[in-house]
Amino acid sequence: MIQIFKNNMVSACIYLLSAVTAQAQTIFSPDGNIKLDFQLENDGVPAYKISYKSQPVVKTSHLGFELRDAENLMDGFSIISTETDSFDETWQPVWGESRDIRNHYNELLVKLDQTKTDRRMNIRFRVYDDGVGLRYEFPQEGRLNYFVVKEEHTQFAMTGNHTAWWIPGDYDTQEYEYTRSRLSEIRSHLRGAVSGNLSQTVFSETGVQTSLQLKTDDGLYLNLHEAALINYPAMHLNLDDKTMTFESWLTPDAIGAKGFLQTPFNTPWRTIQITDDARKILASNLILNLNEPCKIKDTSWIHTTKYMGVWWEMISGKGDWAYTKQYPSVKLGQTDYSKARPSGRHSANNANVRRYIDFAAEHGFDAVLVEGWNIGWEDWSGNSKEMVFDFVTPYPDFDIKALNDYAHSKGIRLIMHHETSSSVMNYEKHMDEAYKLMNKYGYDAVKSGYVGDIIPRGEHHYSQLEINHYQHAIERAADFHVMVNAHEAVRPTGLCRTWPNLIGNESARGTEYQAFGGTKPGHTAILPFTRLQGGPMDYTPGIFEMDVTSGSHCNSTICGQLALYVTMYSPLQMAADFPENYQKHMDAFQFIKDVATDWDESIYLEAEPMEYITAARRAKGTGNWFVGCVAGEKAHTSNLKFNFLDAGKKYIATVYADKKDANYKTNPQAYIIKKGVVTAKSALRLTAVPGGGYAISITEATPTNLKGLKSLPSVVQ
Repeated sequence: MIQIFKNNMVSACIYLLSAVTAQAQTIFSPDGNIKLDFQLENDGVPAYKISYKSQPVVKTSHLGFELRDAENLMDGFSIISTETDSFDETWQPVWGESRDIRNHYNELLVKLDQTKTDRRMNIRFRVYDDGVGLRYEFPQEGRLNYFVVKEEHTQFAMTGNHTAWWIPGDYDTQEYEYTRSRLSEIRSHLRGAVSGNLSQTVFSETGVQTSLQLKTDDGLYLNLHEAALINYPAMHLNLDDKTMTFESWLTPDAIGAKGFLQTPFNTPWRTIQITDDARKILASNLILNLNEPCKIKDTSWIHTTKYMGVWWEMISGKGDWAYTKQYPSVKLGQTDYSKARPSGRHSANNANVRRYIDFAAEHGFDAVLVEGWNIGWEDWSGNSKEMVFDFVTPYPDFDIKALNDYAHSKGIRLIMHHETSSSVMNYEKHMDEAYKLMNKYGYDAVKSGYVGDIIPRGEHHYSQLEINHYQHAIERAADFHVMVNAHEAVRPTGLCRTWPNLIGNESARGTEYQAFGGTKPGHTAILPFTRLQGGPMDYTPGIFEMDVTSGSHCNSTICGQLALYVTMYSPLQMAADFPENYQKHMDAFQFIKDVATDWDESIYLEAEPMEYITAARRAKGTGNWFVGCVAGEKAHTSNLKFNFLDAGKKYIATVYADKKDANYKTNPQAYIIKKGVVTAKSALRLTAVPGGGYAISITEATPTNLKGLKSLPSVVQ
């Protein structure tokens, strides 16, 4: 049931709008804390500014476009008219952190005319209690129809030299570690923040990517991002570090253009989250709310998934994706794999896949991902090769029918893998045939990948053309009832509301980098503030053996890994390690088996970017709760209160915590497990060591499971 309140009459909302002059307008958030002023400055330049609780947050910032081979849309405007609105609905996502999401805002639409060119440009503002969204709208009116964007000039003028958590601006990857610095220090730190990747294009000494987390010296938390990225290049931010002003910086295409547009057209939303409580950034639904409602009529086939996979073997160096080392290059339809000499390292073989299926089935998982099952991996990367994979032909040691039959007999589905090697043209040629194969064998989810430089050559991962490809893949998958987990694609902007078959993305530095030299503690305590603002991440947690075959070390404790299943929200959660590594710690593995993937309620108990996050979530349709805490480079002690539980009820809490001597480098497998009775009045003191964490499963008590259990002590470590 969706409940909607909509009022087009200004008088019904005392905070909505007050006209100062014909050229200036003011709009407030529903709670009155956020104030947005719009005006046309001298020469008809559109501008806005924002305050929070009477404190300036965004200084006067200009809006407009620079066009190719046409006069710019940056000045010479007059206001045709303004419209205001108030909107209040409660909607239910197909899956999510909460059963109900409130979408409540006040809106201002400013209709502009560039008089001397007879061109129209509208700007729509939506002001929520937790932030602001603005977008440009180009109606099919006047003389503007087809046009090419040279640059979008949306400014975000900061009020000071804020602290920022950022990654380098790059047209092709977001797989970087975050840097914490003052805005004035971005220039000096940026080159050192760039690490190697198979495809990367850094564009500026002061360019950073969204979602960008900021904190003022006065304790305000700001976040800059975008929502509803459709048919448009992804936005980065370029900083003028003399004035502390960010400006939008779009990803160019192969000829340097930044958008081929046709009216009527709406840009994505530019978003500014504003709060004095870090927890509210994590709890915000601003990005989701600025997206359109679900467009899939029947969503019954879409479901959350807990899975294992033949993946970490290759990532960690234990096995290979490729079947043979005999051929320096292969050609689809010509290379005869039946005559190839197997290397003996191919992980996606029948026996090994059955081993994963057996373990997953025994422990209640939903699915098993298999990478490296299809021909073509021998020369797949780095060769700018167009015809890389056909997505339908298995290697000789992978019996697609027999393995699917075996998996289904055990209640397990296999997850398809489509690595495109960024040959987008090749993938689009084979996409329908690949989805049909999935339907034939009962696959209902695919992990796609876009490693390497894009083909067509010269395009970037985040250009308009590629944004359209990713969207096409999602929508075409929906036609075949296929869920999508896209890796190396553009970072999400809330489109999972509209297309909930997009159940996951990577688009950030994930667990795989723990096998590529390691990732610093604190990374998982910043991602929910940044990357996850636009949608869930397939982070692939659950590593129990920290010293991996490649010689790298995973910088985490086991309890730090358990906590990620709660703090890093995703409807798609992997237990990424090998079965044999879980068998050594089955008591800790129990939490991964128990933890839910879909939620009725989520509460962020405490948070500070890159330092710590503690979250509590109630599993959908139950009274069971799960708590997780991750710590950064410093230890974090929580004085945890259980007042989120129902009053008058008793619960059984199982605590998984770092031992006092746990250390992510030298003693990562040291943990303690305690079980006891808790109520809404209980309190618990727990410490997460640097790079560590804790996790708690809480189930409603029954007379049977209460027998022999005492109240959980306030200190268990």
